[in-house]
Amino acid sequence: MEHWVYTVSLLGHNVSFNMDTILTMWFSMFLLIILAVVTTRNLSLIPNKLQLIGEGIIKYFNEIAKTSMGNDNAQKHIAIILTLFMFILTANLFGQLPLRLIHLSTGELASPNNDINMTSAMAIVVSIYYIYYGVKKNGRKFFFKGFSIDGIIITLVDTLELFVRPFSLALRLFANILAGELLVSTFIGLCSVALPLPFMLFELFVALIQALVFTLLSTTYISMAIQEE
Repeated sequence: MEHWVYTVSLLGHNVSFNMDTILTMWFSMFLLIILAVVTTRNLSLIPNKLQLIGEGIIKYFNEIAKTSMGNDNAQKHIAIILTLFMFILTANLFGQLPLRLIHLSTGELASPNNDINMTSAMAIVVSIYYIYYGVKKNGRKFFFKGFSIDGIIITLVDTLELFVRPFSLALRLFANILAGELLVSTFIGLCSVALPLPFMLFELFVALIQALVFTLLSTTYISMAIQEE
């Protein structure tokens, strides 16, 4: 899949932007903002269907965060956890919309998560976030929690994980979304009537699962970072 690449010159260097990814990312954020406004506009003790769904999502991740890191820490970090899930799910589902019918000179309007730059940016943000709070909670001990002469190998592995985790988060999400879209596009090319439909339905399931995986792993990393032991 090619991207709609726009190149500008900044300080004597050429900088390229994948404009299709940027547009679909903005559109995903715009949809989430509209959804949040509509959901919270008329809150009631007897919730409507949209409010009930929103409260269910918040309760689900709040319980996971409380189990993982305790109630006090969960309330501090639930915002980024929910934001990750809702954005990734919306961005994944965006790839299932028939926007490929809009022909661009290059590239296509697909899910922003089929761009490794997008998933890498989110993974780097998560890494900076949990490292910051890990250092804030434990100081320099955050990097040497299990340090001892006997456990030096474990310490080196833990240090290596600081660099491996964002790479694995980014690559897993990118590869799954890209592979799914390529699979659907291939079957549309072979038989556009009925053959792609089961795979498109399956991709809706994959979109949810990948959003959950990224969010739950991020929650685990944050929880591990702020633990004293």
